[in-house]
Amino acid sequence: MDASLRNPAPLAPPPGGHHTAEEIAQQPALWSALADALDGARAQIDGFLGDWLARPDHRVLFAGAGSSGFLAELVADAVQAQWPADVRALHTTRLLTHPALYLQRERPTLLVSFGRSGSSPESVAAVDLVRERVAVPRFLDITCNPDGALARRGAGRDDTLTLLMPPASCDRGFAMTSSLTCMQLAALAAFDRQPWPQRLARLRQVAECGRRALAEWDDGIAALAAGDAYSRVVYLGSGPLEALARESALKLLELSAGRVIALADTPLGFRHGPKSTLNGDALVVVLRSADPLARLYERDLLDELRREGVAGRVLSVGPRRDDGEDDFALAVPALPDPWLAPVWLTLAQRYALRRSAALGLSPDDPFPDGTVNRVVQGVTLHPGR
Repeated sequence: MDASLRNPAPLAPPPGGHHTAEEIAQQPALWSALADALDGARAQIDGFLGDWLARPDHRVLFAGAGSSGFLAELVADAVQAQWPADVRALHTTRLLTHPALYLQRERPTLLVSFGRSGSSPESVAAVDLVRERVAVPRFLDITCNPDGALARRGAGRDDTLTLLMPPASCDRGFAMTSSLTCMQLAALAAFDRQPWPQRLARLRQVAECGRRALAEWDDGIAALAAGDAYSRVVYLGSGPLEALARESALKLLELSAGRVIALADTPLGFRHGPKSTLNGDALVVVLRSADPLARLYERDLLDELRREGVAGRVLSVGPRRDDGEDDFALAVPALPDPWLAPVWLTLAQRYALRRSAALGLSPDDPFPDGTVNRVVQGVTLHPGR
């Protein structure tokens, strides 16, 4: 392969966006580094998980807030499909307000926490809630910050394993980019049922796909975001890619400081009312599945929207097929959607970065007034009943 595809040049950083541009561009290299790190930690991971996933009476909760909550959704169904244990995604923002709905004292529960900083109040409180309300709790903390609360509080505990992501993944920019994709891929690899060599091979395949996406798509993304671009954007995704659509929309809302209205839904759900948001100033991006059945439903909606002309533009991104039907397409190995999701997410991240700059904002800090913060603030924790 051409050497330029192995080490693509970093995105040209817009003013005030150096960190964010660098952290988007570094992701494939970090995914490769993650494969090496997990290779060294696999005995520790296997020893900690033991037969937990093979026990139908055991529960696994993948948990996070905001982007980390969408990460949990991307991972949980793929893990649930492989193991007898009860596996589900749970936003910590739900767990804190309604713990009785999700925690049972007699149900052994493994809480898998995702945290870039590892210090958000919801992440810390979720651990405390599970420890308080479950008779047999265990904790797997996947975090980017060795000095965060999750890593510090879990140190030396027999019931806790901390998986630290490559150091550079602890994003300095406002938006979660490389932190999120590293934590997602780490969870997929740690909980997959395949032998470790196959899991690590998947990680390295995804890294290579990411390198090619960075090299091939940047001009098209820059053109899409330039000038008087769309004031509302809709991301659509099927199955686990619904969570990818939600994360893609959140990136645009964050980096545009809410000036671009961004929505997310499924291709089938979109017809049930949300389609009414479309007008000539709307961009629709369909995140295509690798699953042949899902692609049929996605194609139906793409054809419908383009035929009706109710949106300013309709685009699709996904695995390259012989019919050349996707606008941003990439030849990829036969991997499940959650494994490929980080590759498609790089497009949404770069579009959000470019739109932020086009709006005259500083992508590294789009909220200089502090109304929204890199690590959430202002949360008062109340005791559960």
